[in-house]
Amino acid sequence: MDIEVPQIVEPDADPDLSIINEREVENMVDVQEIEVEVAENAENPTVTNAPRVWPDVDTDRATRHHKEVTKIQESFEDEVDIYDTTMVSEYADDIFQYMSELEASDDIMPNPDYMDAQAEVTWSMRQTLVDWLLQVHLRWHMLPETLWIAINIVDRFLSRRPVALVKLQLVGVTAMFVAAKYEEIVAPSVDEFVYMTENGYTKEEILKGERVVLQTLDFKVSQYCSPYSWMRRISKADNYDIQTRTLGKFIAEVALLDHRFLRCKPSLISAVAMYSARRMLGGDWNDAFVFYSGFVAEHLEPGHQWICEKLLEENSTQLYVCQKYAHKKFLKASLFAIDWAKNNWRSTGQDHLMLKK
Repeated sequence: MDIEVPQIVEPDADPDLSIINEREVENMVDVQEIEVEVAENAENPTVTNAPRVWPDVDTDRATRHHKEVTKIQESFEDEVDIYDTTMVSEYADDIFQYMSELEASDDIMPNPDYMDAQAEVTWSMRQTLVDWLLQVHLRWHMLPETLWIAINIVDRFLSRRPVALVKLQLVGVTAMFVAAKYEEIVAPSVDEFVYMTENGYTKEEILKGERVVLQTLDFKVSQYCSPYSWMRRISKADNYDIQTRTLGKFIAEVALLDHRFLRCKPSLISAVAMYSARRMLGGDWNDAFVFYSGFVAEHLEPGHQWICEKLLEENSTQLYVCQKYAHKKFLKASLFAIDWAKNNWRSTGQDHLMLKK
């Protein structure tokens, strides 16, 4: 619904020079922000703390994991290949230290429970949007980082603004438009993005949506580092095995569809993807993988179970991500992973046991 908001203009200000005003934001999201519920929860003394949800674990287990990782990092000998220009060994440690610091910032991570504040959008609708963005991303041959940045923008925007269902696709295509302009050498034009939506939105709506999204996110786009960067580092543990890497990339993109992974940082998603790929291919999670990933197998097991659950959902083969990775170009990774999950995975409740003290 439209909401009338009085405009306050400084005496010497030119309203035509304003980047965006609040009315434009309201017209895009089409739903008033929900602030009453937060206030009621704050005043309600009966509200209790939510139970732990992975990757959060109890203190004793977290301490044990930290000691195991530290012990391996202190004793493991990292063989530096000075001729491996793709990993820039001279700067790799500094680069990943910087990326770790970025991950610790709340600015790059969405609220994992943002759907509670959405009146019309659901998690299944988000999955449909993400799967469509995967299709658009591959159709226009965009870089891998563009996809992850776009979906991160979608989730961070929905964390801050309730959105009407009719505008959800506009948020997605606008996020991809922003990410492409930031990451691509030759980004698709606005007209091409209009074509992607089958003329569902006009050029003016997408440009207006760009201003809304960037203002809502305080123009913070560049901080997000996709799991692929971390995956390249972890792959050093098995000498960059192509089968493990390809299967790991498929699993990482499956995690994009699962809203439960919104609470996981990119480094953890990459570790879960590589751990699951190793499990499926019959490998182990040895000291080298712990050293390069920073995670022990016990901490990654619940994420592996989530991935298997997602692969075994009804009609999972109809998802575009599964159709994409069923191609021989990607070593038919999705067919292999789904078949492995059907034959080897069973729900044991272990993930719930690991979350309780």
